Amino acid sequence: MYDCLIVGAGLYGAVTARELTDAGKTVLVVERRPHIAGNIYTEAVEGIQVHRYGAHIFHTNNDAVWKYVNRFAEFNRFTNSPVANYKGELYSLPFNMYTFNRMWGVVTPREAEEKIREQRGEITGTPRNLEEQAISLVGRDIYEKLIKGYTEKQWGRPCDRLPAFIIRRLPVRLIFDNNYFNARHQGIPMGGYTALIARLLDGIEVRLNCDYLEHKEELDALAERVVYTGPIDAYYRFALGRLEYRSVRFETEVLEQANFQGNAVVNYTDAETPWTRIIEHKWFDPPAGEAAYTGKTVISREYSSEWKPGDEPYYPVNDERNTALYRQYAEMAAKDERVVMGGRLGNYRYYDMDQVIAEALEKAETLK
Repeated sequence: MYDCLIVGAGLYGAVTARELTDAGKTVLVVERRPHIAGNIYTEAVEGIQVHRYGAHIFHTNNDAVWKYVNRFAEFNRFTNSPVANYKGELYSLPFNMYTFNRMWGVVTPREAEEKIREQRGEITGTPRNLEEQAISLVGRDIYEKLIKGYTEKQWGRPCDRLPAFIIRRLPVRLIFDNNYFNARHQGIPMGGYTALIARLLDGIEVRLNCDYLEHKEELDALAERVVYTGPIDAYYRFALGRLEYRSVRFETEVLEQANFQGNAVVNYTDAETPWTRIIEHKWFDPPAGEAAYTGKTVISREYSSEWKPGDEPYYPVNDERNTALYRQYAEMAAKDERVVMGGRLGNYRYYDMDQVIAEALEKAETLK
């Protein structure tokens, strides 16, 4: 008999397992996939760490979390500076003086501020949808070129039918700074995320290719408590209905060239390009010096899609309907003292990696 059954060998499950094990608890981790690390899984291809489920860049202002992850991995100094490609025009992200110079030809912060203020005036009153919200923050030009097409591909819905709260704020920097994250700590674990998760799970029993929901009764019988990191609606057999998610499909290829796009992430913000972005994995943790510009490279095109059974759920669709339904499932979970819901799917909420770790550490304290 185990003290705790942990469903999912991703970041939340691995941190919880480590903490409980170090506290003297007996733990069993089960994972539906054939590998550990969940959506942050990386594997070496042509000597390059490939992010199989999309780009993951660790960033945090939480010093305790940063200290914690550095126990299990050494991080490089990668800085996320994505580029936006709009029909062949290249723009710096997030919105900064490089962006405004390319968009309008302005060269001073005052000129940029005046241009944005002028375009914001198109929207009066409270924004009723995402389109109006975006224009009220950054103006029509930036919205049309850098927000509209990308967002509609990402969510599969017109911007004027998306709720305003999805874009509560947009970073507008009147300086030449293209560091996407406002975080004290940022980087990617050298050797990949899978190695980080493997160190977290060192010495802990893990069963791969084990679908908890297919064997729920027999697995539940093995432990006193269950930490579940899968979709909360699936746990309750969709008793109240299905929650909606967005999914992502990847087309990954090895190219016989050293450098495809010169940057780790390029977003394609026009509506006509079917993919949302292209990742060139080499630039997340490039070889030193001249070695970076020799050999092969690996790229992944990302396509956003509506989730359907059999797909991996990536992003909760936190509109009014889904939020209300999730609350009903959360109420069911709150009455079940045996199970703890964790992570992005268990809590139907978008989390950054540092938030996942912080929540897992906090919840583990209650289970020790």
